[in-house]
Amino acid sequence: MDSPPNLPPEQPAAIEEAPREPVLTLPFALTAYVVLLAVIHLRVLLPPDLENWTIDVFGFIPKRYDSSLLNLQIPGGAGAKVWTFVTYSLLHANLTHLGFNVLWLLPFGSALARRFGAIRFFIFLAVTAAAGALAHLVTHEHAVAPMIGASASVSGAMAAAIRFAFARGSFLSFSRTDAETAAKVPALPLSRALRDGRVLAFLAVWFGVNIIFGVGALGIETEGASVAWQAHIGGFFAGLLLFALFDPVPRARSDAADASSRDISNRI
Repeated sequence: MDSPPNLPPEQPAAIEEAPREPVLTLPFALTAYVVLLAVIHLRVLLPPDLENWTIDVFGFIPKRYDSSLLNLQIPGGAGAKVWTFVTYSLLHANLTHLGFNVLWLLPFGSALARRFGAIRFFIFLAVTAAAGALAHLVTHEHAVAPMIGASASVSGAMAAAIRFAFARGSFLSFSRTDAETAAKVPALPLSRALRDGRVLAFLAVWFGVNIIFGVGALGIETEGASVAWQAHIGGFFAGLLLFALFDPVPRARSDAADASSRDISNRI
């Protein structure tokens, strides 16, 4: 009998490694913003007098703009009448206040930061913060309590994000794709978005939550510092209406927007 030929030893089957997920999935711009808020919040470790000074100088105080009180001395001088339209949004009363705003910002801010890029994203946050401060000023002309917190910017980010969040492939769509692609889908025209049932439901829930929690006072109030609900409304409408000025993604045609807003579950 012939001996069987020598066969090469069996090679172990190659096992393909699954691609590793990145540890940090937040876009750089949002990560930098959250880190900035956290670093600034370390001011609470300052002596009480110095901490209160930072709120007086960088918080938004409507009384600064009261021309009838010419002799009123508020720290910060004339410059504070300008920078506090934005700097108030970087201050928070405590960790609960900061954490609450960050948690709301993470899902909507992530998509917006990927879509806008860092520069547009930071300017957008500043503009919506200023809109919130303006709304607060108009409705609290003589208020002396400083307003602090990022709630107006968070509200603006949420409003801007719903302009594309429900479009097919976006991050609130059942047919969503990866994070980068989901953030770049064409946005719905505002008139079309306001006829979308999901957008209207989101608006109803958002305003409902604001009303339930102290007539919109989602901020954490402490002695001498608060976030007024009017600031939330101002930031929200600024984000909704000014979104197109910041959006680098080409608009969808009206007929394309109608098609893209239908969910994949509606296909036959």
